[in-house]
Amino acid sequence: MRNRLSVWYAAPGHSLVTTSGTTRNILSLAEALSNWADVTVAFRRVFEPVQSERYKVIAIEHQTRESTDIKDGEAMRGLDPLSHLSYLRTLRSFSQKGAGSCDVVLEKGWHLSGYLLDAFRRRGIPGVLIENEVGFWNEPLHDLRTIAKYALHSTAQCVAGTCSRRAPVVIAETQELKTMLVERRRVSAERIEVVELGVDHGLFQPMDQQSARNSLGISRDATILLYVGGMDKYHDLGPVIEAFSQIEAPSVQLHLVGDGEHRTRYEEKVKHSSKGVRFHGRVPHDKVPDYIAAADLCIAPYCAHAFHNGVVSFSTLKIPEYMACGRPVVSIPRGHIRSLIKDQNSGFLFHNDVPSWVSFLKALPPRERLGEMGKAAAQAVESRSWESTATRYLEVCQKLVA
Repeated sequence: MRNRLSVWYAAPGHSLVTTSGTTRNILSLAEALSNWADVTVAFRRVFEPVQSERYKVIAIEHQTRESTDIKDGEAMRGLDPLSHLSYLRTLRSFSQKGAGSCDVVLEKGWHLSGYLLDAFRRRGIPGVLIENEVGFWNEPLHDLRTIAKYALHSTAQCVAGTCSRRAPVVIAETQELKTMLVERRRVSAERIEVVELGVDHGLFQPMDQQSARNSLGISRDATILLYVGGMDKYHDLGPVIEAFSQIEAPSVQLHLVGDGEHRTRYEEKVKHSSKGVRFHGRVPHDKVPDYIAAADLCIAPYCAHAFHNGVVSFSTLKIPEYMACGRPVVSIPRGHIRSLIKDQNSGFLFHNDVPSWVSFLKALPPRERLGEMGKAAAQAVESRSWESTATRYLEVCQKLVA
């Protein structure tokens, strides 16, 4: 065995897109893990090449011009089973080419979690499944297309369950997720390690608020609420936007950074009713801390209905990153979030509905109080780091190849 482990971290269901939370998660872990191991990161496709002297980045699948508009989780998009089968052949070929170049494989969870690990296992390479979600269907079956999508979803979940149970080790990013893996995929609890995500404190740290506002053209005196992230089924910004249309608070503003399938609907709602709401679109990842610094309060309005039994089981990056910048956070009192935010101390926990937001905005604490809560938030996450997360990953890998 080499003095340094050769670790391949594969994300077969994700493309490298620098504004994606999954991409940042993977690359941050790779950066820290490279202190002790030779790391190669493999995304399905690489849309935005990243240059690093610490680790190597490769693509699993050959890219064509026609594929450049596909962003993330594309391995199960569409309704063509033949395209899925073709990609599975690509993964088997990838495992054949890579088997002689690594000691252990990490596979980032996706629709077919564990499939790539299984292919490497057949070639004698051990692996670890890194899971952050258990698939959950919550759409009504109202037409043939939806029924076909549900059939694909169900088939994928069967494959993921079988392959997950074959994985020698599964790393769950939250305790709630471990429980779901045991209950829904019947993975043995003894083979599941809980390892939380880290925080990049070199990037996400308290900064001067007025300097940030000056650089971004944001009012010096307004109370700023900020959301950063995807506008998708997991995050419901509708209630807070609607609440802004129902209150008279000209000194309070809502700023939204990010993009997604629901953005157009939110913009239409703002156009017709809500005041004090501003969309910034996508911004470079290294500029996100500037927007957080400009805010007084950050929000993470998750949609409970998007999760099994309403439990937020995945590990959210945005909340600890907000907190590391010294900002209190509003979110919902569900699942893993309750272990991150202490209500009325480092943030606020209430249900993500219009009445709750209206009540909250009408009684919004003064900016000075929010600043004090931000200090408590920063202290609450100061021990989280990608180095500590990578250390735990390394321990798991070393035991696996010993």
